[in-house]
Amino acid sequence: MSVWDELTGQAEAIAVFRAAAADSTLTNAPIGESAMTHSWLITGPPGSGRSNLAYAFAAALLSNGPDDSATERQVAARTHPDLGVLSTEGVIIKMDDVKQIVASSQFSPSVSRYRVMVIEDADRMQERTSNVLLKALEEPPPRTVWILCAPSEADLIPTIRSRVRTVRLRVPGIDEVADLISRRDGVDLATATRAAREAQSHIGMAHRLATNEYARRRRSQTLEIALGIHSVSAAVIAAGKLLELAGDDAKAITEERDAEERDSALRSLGIEPGGTIPPQLRSQLRTLEDDQKRRATRSLRDGIDRIMVDLLSLYRDILLLQLGAPSEPINLAIHSQLVTASERTSPSATLATMDAIATARKRIEGNVSPALALEAMLISAAR
Repeated sequence: MSVWDELTGQAEAIAVFRAAAADSTLTNAPIGESAMTHSWLITGPPGSGRSNLAYAFAAALLSNGPDDSATERQVAARTHPDLGVLSTEGVIIKMDDVKQIVASSQFSPSVSRYRVMVIEDADRMQERTSNVLLKALEEPPPRTVWILCAPSEADLIPTIRSRVRTVRLRVPGIDEVADLISRRDGVDLATATRAAREAQSHIGMAHRLATNEYARRRRSQTLEIALGIHSVSAAVIAAGKLLELAGDDAKAITEERDAEERDSALRSLGIEPGGTIPPQLRSQLRTLEDDQKRRATRSLRDGIDRIMVDLLSLYRDILLLQLGAPSEPINLAIHSQLVTASERTSPSATLATMDAIATARKRIEGNVSPALALEAMLISAAR
């Protein structure tokens, strides 16, 4: 499978990056004057494949010729000597991490034409952290290429936006995502299509729904809880249940990985399983545990946000039925329950509920207690 094959529905973007990778002229010219430039920004909605495209482009830049499978494997494993990667599993990207990748970008390429630096979720940089990166973008070494990923240009400071060439991704179609999931993961097309529809073309979530029974069950429970709210007291209880679901989902994603990382760290320190950890090595394990706690915090937030997105899809379907719109429901599997719910409320009440969900997402992003934000959201829905 080619490095470009997992980028379903992005033919225009692929064409841009293929042309750039084939261009041997690397300049810092103004945007649009050269097919290849030092700094790129890939934007697109969550699940559109931003990071996949970034690493496909990196593999093309680092390869030593067509069908260079060794380079493709190294890029996929993030072990290529001329590839620098900055990704965060915390809420923000730390300044020290940006300083480290900026310092690394100054080295000359060792085995390839370029040195390629990829920053996933560049929107998670605070302004003062972004200014550290800006200096590297303004005066890049001759053979260094930066590839940033973010949901939109507006998520980055204007001075960085002015230094990059932006390539925008579109939301792939349900059929395109279903075809990719079916081919890549060996899932039957019907299951892949349902997963793609319910994930709203988010490739990562579609993969999880298609291949993970627990994820499908968690989503079904979310919709059942929301449809069962008929009073304020039920809304408060439902908020607790949804928070518990999000927590369980986050643990399912992080627990196994945390255990593997701890075992690997102990092995690298020469400590047998169950052995006593010498005092002088405990600080290293504490650092790992702190990183895992930050990842757990982000994973919980992501789990809550997935629940919010699922709820928005539910009320979107209800609203379309109330308005008599011909669009196919996202939650087609529970169509009869959608019809019942649409007959029980008015379009204005459904819109108010969707507004409450959007408000809750903003509040949680602003560090409001998730439990309080969920309660306020569901009480609004109940009323």
